Amino acid sequence: MNDSPLGPIRPTAKTGDQLFTYEGRRLSFSLLEFWRWSTSDLVDNTTRGILVEYIVGKALGVDMNLPRQAWATYNLEWDPAPGTQVANEVKSAAYLQSWHQQRYSAIQFVVPKRRGWDSETGAIEDEPRRHADVYVFALLAHKDKTSVDPLKLEQWEFYVLATRALDDRERSQHSITLNSLRQLARPSLGFDELAEVVLVAATANKRLLD
Repeated sequence: MNDSPLGPIRPTAKTGDQLFTYEGRRLSFSLLEFWRWSTSDLVDNTTRGILVEYIVGKALGVDMNLPRQAWATYNLEWDPAPGTQVANEVKSAAYLQSWHQQRYSAIQFVVPKRRGWDSETGAIEDEPRRHADVYVFALLAHKDKTSVDPLKLEQWEFYVLATRALDDRERSQHSITLNSLRQLARPSLGFDELAEVVLVAATANKRLLD
């Protein structure tokens, strides 16, 4: 454990009831009001990406009471059985954006290898690689702006790939299009199918690496 006074800050889960203060005086606005202001647009690219990490975590049964670590080398860690850990990377895309569009967005997921960073020590790995065991690709597939709602999980399509499948691709190592993804990971999955398929992909990834 890093005991340095400049070591990592470990966040605790907030309820939203916390009030802002000034010089010890409690003010009239709360953390919940900030959340409403900052993240109510669930179609926004940044918010949608974080939201789908939560959705996938709930599908896998991950303890989502532990606050998200934005600096982690992968998004979610899942323990499907004693002695097993599956590192998951979650990627998001959507046809619809919050702004005015001339056409639907082209779907492409960015999946580069990255140099890992240790938050405990600040050390950076020498060689870039993919740190997750499994990639979950989440597409908000709904195409009607009047009814799009990322909280309606039937509007999402999910695709799952063992990381080794990405490493072994002869085409781009930086990104993957929807057509290429569908060829590798078909068919698309619903929310309630994710846990089973992620476990299969993690097992396949381990077998390929052994």
